[in-house]
Amino acid sequence: MKYCSECGHQVVLKVPPDDHLPRYMCVSCGTIHYQNPKLVVGCIPEWDGKVLLCRRAIDPRKGCWTLPAGFMENNETTEQAAMRETAEEALAEVDILAPLALVSVPHISQVHLLFHGRLRREQFGVGAETLETALFNQSVIPWEGIAFPSVRYALERFFEDQRRGQYGFHVTTWRKITAP
Repeated sequence: MKYCSECGHQVVLKVPPDDHLPRYMCVSCGTIHYQNPKLVVGCIPEWDGKVLLCRRAIDPRKGCWTLPAGFMENNETTEQAAMRETAEEALAEVDILAPLALVSVPHISQVHLLFHGRLRREQFGVGAETLETALFNQSVIPWEGIAFPSVRYALERFFEDQRRGQYGFHVTTWRKITAP
């Protein structure tokens, strides 16, 4: 950040009084610009025990498989965001059943929230950010081609819960592994 969104003057990065973290502060009007993690929301759309996956048409991880998910918009609930992303990416209508997985991804300042959803009908397609969509049971999911660790985590928990016959809410943190 270089300029204040309130008055247009330059900002500096420093620790404000009574704070403990550096923040962008306007040298003219004194506005403190807080930056917070982004919320990525989506769902595991289920139909007859299978899950709907989308093959990405955009970077990052273009060509890999994922769940319909994306950044939450202002003025929508998490459930609305999951339903919207499913409609946009898979041209499918889904009913949200319950939260399934929450994954903190601190190294990119994101939090991923994935719901268990049920397709309203066996009807889906290809949205602007998607190359193809398909229903998969666990045995044929292209595990090596899953786009993101949070998606793999949610899918693994989903199928474990499915086998048990009881769905839970699973929480984890994905930390980027760096070479020593």
